Amino acid sequence: MDKRIHDFIESGILEAFVTGAASANEELEVLQMKKQFPEVEQALNELEIDMEHIAMRMASPPPPQMWDRIESEINGLTVTSKHLPQHPGDASQYSSQQNHKPDSGFIEVEGSSTHMRIHKIWRWVFAAVFVLGKIFLGFAIYYYLENRQSKENIQELKLEIRHLKSNR
Repeated sequence: MDKRIHDFIESGILEAFVTGAASANEELEVLQMKKQFPEVEQALNELEIDMEHIAMRMASPPPPQMWDRIESEINGLTVTSKHLPQHPGDASQYSSQQNHKPDSGFIEVEGSSTHMRIHKIWRWVFAAVFVLGKIFLGFAIYYYLENRQSKENIQELKLEIRHLKSNR
């Protein structure tokens, strides 16, 4: 096997291609190399088979009742789709019929607001958290400045002690 092909296969670009993590340029390069060199095609096929085996070993089967749920959901969709209007002009007729049928399977949703409503107590909670945040920020700034001032005072005292020791 040619050194260039071997280096290409060992570079990790095939793994990136198989997992979908390769860039567009890398994908084109892999596809070109696959067409030109059967070794690259064989390595790519082996890698895909290995990835499939890993996926099959690591897969967990769905719960037994899952297929029944999926089937009932699909059946429910097909039942409700039979009640929908077939032509766009029938929609107004359908909505007037819908108002007279309380047990049709649809839920009427009315609302024109695009804002989320929250309970009044949460407004006070959010306001309290905001105010407490500002208070804690104020304390943090105050103690930071105090700490800085204390360090400056300690430095001045150290200098003064050195000056006194040198004058003796």
